[in-house]
Amino acid sequence: MTGNAKIIGTGSYLPERILTNKELEKIVDTSDEWVTTRTGIRTRRIAGAGEKTSQMAARAAQKALDMAGVSAREIDMIIVGTITADMIMPSCACLVQKEIGAENAFAFDISAACSGFVYALEIADRYLKNAPEMKILVIGAETLSARTDWQDRNTCVLFGDGAGACVVTGSNEERGVVASQLYSDGRLWQLLSLDTMPRRYCPVVDYETIPDRNSFCDGSAINMVGKDVFKYAVREMGDAVEGLLHREGIKVEEIDLMIPHQANIRILKSLAERVNLPFEKVYTTIQKYGNSSAASLPIALDEANREGCLKNGDLLLFSVFGGGFTWGVVLFRW
Repeated sequence: MTGNAKIIGTGSYLPERILTNKELEKIVDTSDEWVTTRTGIRTRRIAGAGEKTSQMAARAAQKALDMAGVSAREIDMIIVGTITADMIMPSCACLVQKEIGAENAFAFDISAACSGFVYALEIADRYLKNAPEMKILVIGAETLSARTDWQDRNTCVLFGDGAGACVVTGSNEERGVVASQLYSDGRLWQLLSLDTMPRRYCPVVDYETIPDRNSFCDGSAINMVGKDVFKYAVREMGDAVEGLLHREGIKVEEIDLMIPHQANIRILKSLAERVNLPFEKVYTTIQKYGNSSAASLPIALDEANREGCLKNGDLLLFSVFGGGFTWGVVLFRW
């Protein structure tokens, strides 16, 4: 007996703190017009003091469980895609297990940067092909604000915090994961990287009292060569989408909605143009939440689901690209 990973519940969590482009003008040499024009981002969510990745992940997970009508004790496995776990060990997934009371699950994290949720979904799909009765929590969660240099205008305008989650189980219907393909290229790691030393909470609200970069936050911050990342992201995601559609004998016209990693509005528009998909078929949250790495796709998926944008039988396209480099694409029948 085999099955595909079918999503039976979605959930998301976003911190209350909203950081606008106007506020960023007081932190760094930028403007609302510059940020909006180049990224599409107008606001992003920032975790509060003491608000941890695992807590946000647990709240998103509980919402997904509630929608699915599944109790935490019924969950067999928890996978969290994140690069901003609370600590190196235990994993974020183990802390989520404790927080929601999923005592019968085994739990682990994966590190694939912005591709983390799709990598986790692929792992769940492989498990469910052999054990379709399993119920698995797949989560993407990040507190990128604590890993951002808020005086580097090339990166600080991009990132936000949040978490998204799905409950997946096996399906013998024509629903769930239709096909997928994952990629990575470690040769290009220096174009988008984050050192291992954790940064501590950065009080963005107190920007007027920050005297200099060295006193702002300790530890490491995200490093990115934006122009090169843009080039590779569009090319590799475009090739991945075209390759998977060709392999499966599916025309781009059959795609009902693409839900991509919310990296940058210009990347999303260039990708849609590259694969000849009308942009009205691309679901975006970048303008409201910024780039929340592994959390961005499941947050967008939950929002689209709760807004009634997804109908039974819709063919969805998930496309992601992140540091590593990592990238991938999933065809999903809703």
